[in-house]
Amino acid sequence: MARKTDVPPSYYGEPRHFDPSFRGPIHNRACTDVLCCVIFVIVILGYIALGTVAWIHGDPRKVVYPTDSHGQFCGQQGTPNANKAILFYFNILQCANPAVLINLQCPTTQLCVSKCPDRFATYLDMQYNYRYNNSYWEYYRQFCKPGFDNPRKSVAHVLRDEDCPSMIVPSRPFLQRCFPDFITRNGTLTVANKTDFKDGLGKTRSVIDLRDAANGITSLLDAKEVGMKIFEDYASSWYWILIGLVITMVVSLAFILLLRFTAGVLLWLIIFGVIAVVGYGIWHCYWEFSTLRGKPHSDGDVTIADIGFQTDFGVYLQLSQTWLILMISLSVIEAVIIVILIFLRRRVRIAIALLEEGSRAIGYIMSTLFYPIITFVLLAICIAYWAVIAVFLASSGDAVYKVMSTQDKCMYANLTCDPETFSQTNVTTVCPGSQCTFAFYGGESLYHHYIFVLQLCNVLMFLWLVNFTIALGQCTLAGAFASYYWALKKPQDIPSCPLFSSFSRAVRYHTGSLAFGSLILALVQMFRIVLEYLDHKLKGAHNAFARFLICCLKCCFWCLEHFIKFMNRNAYIMMAIYGKSFCTSAKDAFFLLMRNVVRVAVLDKVTDFLLFLGKVLISGSVGVLAFFFFTRKIPVIQEEVPSLNYYWVPLLTVIFGSYLIAHGFFNVYAMCVDTLFLCFCEDLERNDGSPLKPFYMSPQLHRILRREQGSKLYTSS
Repeated sequence: MARKTDVPPSYYGEPRHFDPSFRGPIHNRACTDVLCCVIFVIVILGYIALGTVAWIHGDPRKVVYPTDSHGQFCGQQGTPNANKAILFYFNILQCANPAVLINLQCPTTQLCVSKCPDRFATYLDMQYNYRYNNSYWEYYRQFCKPGFDNPRKSVAHVLRDEDCPSMIVPSRPFLQRCFPDFITRNGTLTVANKTDFKDGLGKTRSVIDLRDAANGITSLLDAKEVGMKIFEDYASSWYWILIGLVITMVVSLAFILLLRFTAGVLLWLIIFGVIAVVGYGIWHCYWEFSTLRGKPHSDGDVTIADIGFQTDFGVYLQLSQTWLILMISLSVIEAVIIVILIFLRRRVRIAIALLEEGSRAIGYIMSTLFYPIITFVLLAICIAYWAVIAVFLASSGDAVYKVMSTQDKCMYANLTCDPETFSQTNVTTVCPGSQCTFAFYGGESLYHHYIFVLQLCNVLMFLWLVNFTIALGQCTLAGAFASYYWALKKPQDIPSCPLFSSFSRAVRYHTGSLAFGSLILALVQMFRIVLEYLDHKLKGAHNAFARFLICCLKCCFWCLEHFIKFMNRNAYIMMAIYGKSFCTSAKDAFFLLMRNVVRVAVLDKVTDFLLFLGKVLISGSVGVLAFFFFTRKIPVIQEEVPSLNYYWVPLLTVIFGSYLIAHGFFNVYAMCVDTLFLCFCEDLERNDGSPLKPFYMSPQLHRILRREQGSKLYTSS
C-alpha cells in the first residue's frame, strides 16, 4: 500500500537501485568543479598579494598611537615623543564634538605630552607668578611647543604663534587624549570642584562650556568606568571562569561517551531534565514575584520603564515585573516543549535511535571529536589575517594636512596645505588664527582611491574562507561517518583512519566544489552586510517605504542564507559519499530529501531539538553552579569566591562559553546524525532487507523502522 505521508518518488526523481558493488564512500573518484578550484587558488593568491600591498603601504602605528599637529606619533619608541604618549589640545573649547576630537580634526594645536594637566592655570597667571617662583613656568612649559623657552613673551604673540595654550584645565587621559576631568557632585557638573574658570583671554567661562565642547565625553567616561570594573572582575575571576569552562568540556565529552551505551536513557533524562529545570525556574520566578508583591513599601509596583537602563543588573531583580516577565517566558517555553513531545512522541523514538547510532559511530571513530580543534585553528588564522589586512588598509597613506580655522567663513578652511611652506602663504593674513595641522592619512594615488573597495574585497574573502573552512569540516566528518554506516559488518568493515582518508579525499578531489558552495553562501552574507549598513544609514530617515523595503529584503535574505546553509550541508554529505560535483550533489540531496520530506521535517528537526536540549542542559547546569558560586550560596567554598563589582560578568561568560564548548562537541554529533539520516534514506531506497539486498542500518534502527511502517499501514488501512 502506498504511503500517504510522503511525496511520490517520481515527482522528485527516481530512487536509486541496489548496487552490490557499493560499499560506502567511493574511493576511485575524479576532481570536481576544477574551474572553481582554479579560480579559488587564483583569488587566494590575489588575497596574499593584497596583504602584501597593504603591508607595504600600511602602518599600524597610525591606529595605535595618536598623532600631533605635525603628524608625529605620541608614545612611539625611538622618537622624541617616546615618553609622551598622551595627546593634549591647546584649546579644547574650539573642538565641536567627540568625533572631531577622536579623528584629530579639531582646529587647535595638538601636542604630545607625558601627562595631562592636574590644575586650572592660564598663561597670564603663569607670567605673573613666574616673577616670584620659577616652578610655575617649569610646570606650564610642558604643555607648550618643544623648544619654546620665553615665558616673558607677550600673551598676544604667544597665542598668535601657538607657542603655548592660553589656559589648561584639570584633565585625565581617555583614548590616549586629555579630556576635562568632569565630576558630578550633588547634581552639579564640576571640574576640580569648580563650576567656572578663566579662559586666559580675560573671560570667565562656565564648566558647561567645556561639557558642550566635549559633548558626549562624560557618557564615554562613565562607560570607561564600567569597563574598568568589568576588567577588574575578569582579572579576579578568570581562574574560576576557566575552571567552569573545563568542567563544561569534561561534562560534554563524558556525555557523548555515555550516549554510546545509554543514549535512550540519557536523552529521555535530557528531556525530562530540561522540563524539570524550566519548571523549577517557573516556581522560583513565582516565589520571587509573590515575595516582592507581599513586601510593604517595596519596589514591587515599580516598573522597568520607571528606572530605565541601569549598569547594575541587580536593580532589576528587585522588581516584581522582572520576575513576572521571566515566569511568563519560561511558562511559554515549557508549554511548547510539552506539546512537541506529545504530538511527536513516535518520531522522538526514531530520532533517539538515530542518536544511538550516532553515538556508536562516534565511539568507533573517536578522532572526530577532536576535529573541531582543526576547524578552530583554521578559523583563527582567517580572522587574524582579515584583521591584520583591515588594520593595514585603514592605516595606508601619507599624512594629509589641512587648513584649520576658527572662523566659519574662511575661504581656505579644510583645504590641503604643506606645513613647511604654510608660513609663506597669505592664508594667515586672510584667515587670522588659522594653521596647517595634521588631518588624517590618505593619498591621491590609484591605490588610495580604492582603499574602500579593497576593504570590501577583504570582507568578502574573509567570508569565503570562513565558509570554506566550515564546509571542509562538514565534508570531512560526513565522509568519516558515511564510512561507518556503509560498513555491513561493524566494526570489522570500517576502513582504517576514516577521518584522515575523508579529509584527504575532500582536499584532493573536492576543493573546487567546497569553494563553489562556500562562495554562494559568502555572497549572500555579503549582501546581508550591505543591507545592514543601508538599514543603519536609513534609521534617521523619514522614508517609511525605503525602510520597509530594506526590512523585507533583510528577512528574505536571512531565510535564503539559512536555506543555502541547509542545502550546502546535505550537498557536502552526498559529495563525501559519491564524489560528484557540487551542483549534482545538491540536486541529489534535494531530491532525496523531498522523497522523504516527512522524515526530514520531523526526524531531522527532532534530533536537532534534542541536541539543542542537551546543549541547554549542560550550559544551564554549569550556569546554575556558577550562579550559586559567584553569589556565595555554596557554604563550603564561600571564602574562595573573589570580590566582584558585577557578579553577572563572570556568570554570563561561563554560560556563553559553556554553550560554545557544548556546541562544538554536539556539532560533531549533529553532523554525524545528519550523515546517518541521509544514508538511512539512501539505504531504504537501495535495499529491502532481503538477503540479496540487506539493510546497512543497525538492527535497533531497523526494528523501530518496521514498527513505524507497521503503524502507518495500520493507519492507512
